[in-house]
Amino acid sequence: MKNQKVLAWTLLIVLALIWGTSFILIKRGLEVYSPGEVGALRILSACLFLVPVSIPRLRMLDKRQMKLLFGIGLLGSFIPAFLFAFAQTRLDSGITGVLNGLTPIFVLIMGALFFAQKITRAAGIGVIIAFAGTALLMLAGSGGSLSGLNYYALFVVLATICYGGNVNIIKFHLKEINALIITSVSLLFMGPLAGIYLLVGTDFADKLATVPGGIPAAGYVVLLGVMSTAIALIMFNKLVKITTPLFASFVTYLIPIVALAWGLKDGETLVTGQIAGVLAVLVGVFISNRKKSS
Repeated sequence: MKNQKVLAWTLLIVLALIWGTSFILIKRGLEVYSPGEVGALRILSACLFLVPVSIPRLRMLDKRQMKLLFGIGLLGSFIPAFLFAFAQTRLDSGITGVLNGLTPIFVLIMGALFFAQKITRAAGIGVIIAFAGTALLMLAGSGGSLSGLNYYALFVVLATICYGGNVNIIKFHLKEINALIITSVSLLFMGPLAGIYLLVGTDFADKLATVPGGIPAAGYVVLLGVMSTAIALIMFNKLVKITTPLFASFVTYLIPIVALAWGLKDGETLVTGQIAGVLAVLVGVFISNRKKSS
């Protein structure tokens, strides 16, 4: 029992470090590659890493399950990978990490809109507070001044909407499938799309061979795909299995701390409006999650 508790805390901390570091890795990839190239390489890397797991499990699935897993691949991995990369062309990595914390909010909202789930009054208050924080972050922008609206934050919001739909589809339509199968097979379906786009629709190969820093930048994105998209999902599923959804949800609050720490270390700044927005998002997510889990 004690060993399992130690394992749970270890997984929680390691997950927060991995996912919190994702945003600085995206930033490093964008120093050489376009957002599309970063997103595609991330998905392709995760897909190839999990091929030994995914291909043998295809025969365990029927056509309905495969269609749903294709949709999950789009919502849970493919589309968000591109959206986050596009967002960080004009948004600091630390702020992006904070906005990623909206995912539990959109799990609630998408569940209410499309899966007949109820939102309690307290959860609704949490949603309003979190959205107010998002508005503050958009106003503060990424340049350290409250001078205008940063629409690139909407890319992150769209990504978390995708995550919210993805979680609900898994919960209500794929409960019979092992989480490892869901992760690996959905990425297997996305890998070819990412690979074709990367090699045919971009000049990624030329940049990799000729641009100074191309290889290290690609290495950061490959690390992002393998660690944050593949291994971390497996670790999270393990964490949920040996603990509770409430305990596992604590990672939501640790990720922004790690992301902000990396951003500040990299020279990013926070002004008063951004600090207020960060706090509002975290408080809103906390209120919504706490009520939902009680």
